[in-house]
Amino acid sequence: MLLLVVGLVLFLGVHSVRIVAEDWRNRTRARLGEGAWKGLYTLLSLAGLAAIVVGYGWARREPVPLWTPLVWMRHPAALLNLIAFVMLTAAYVPRNHVKAALKHPMLLGVKVWAFAHLLSNHTLADLLLFGGFLAWAVLCFRAARGRDRAAGITYPPGEVVPTVLTVVIGVAAAAAFAIWGHARLIGVAPL
Repeated sequence: MLLLVVGLVLFLGVHSVRIVAEDWRNRTRARLGEGAWKGLYTLLSLAGLAAIVVGYGWARREPVPLWTPLVWMRHPAALLNLIAFVMLTAAYVPRNHVKAALKHPMLLGVKVWAFAHLLSNHTLADLLLFGGFLAWAVLCFRAARGRDRAAGITYPPGEVVPTVLTVVIGVAAAAAFAIWGHARLIGVAPL
């Protein structure tokens, strides 16, 4: 469990620098240079992610149940994960209505993904992993919206074709992951 916690602190900590120390981040990035900053950020992120993956895998071997899972929660969790995949896709498809409306769909997608997994999982490791990501996404979304307001950032309006493309890609990716990827990569068939 310790490795999972260390990984979460490292990964989410690196991704929280703009929330808690944006001035320090800007000074350090200027001092190191853009390439070195991105290299260090990537290295620390990958180390944190590796620790999360290994630590969560180890924690699943000896689960610490916190409550009795409700089997029927798989269905709302599956629907929420479908929505999360569409939001994640919206972050990368330019000029779609989802991004125009939500502004930061990837962060909202992480919130939805984490909440969905909290609905259908019940161990201490699940609470740490998905609860940690949920808390981070809430704080990060709030900070990002605040930066947008302060800078007067506006997002381009959405268009029909990119929006349809966003939904189709997001639904296809969610279906592929639910049917094939989740069981292969995580070891649990969600459906």
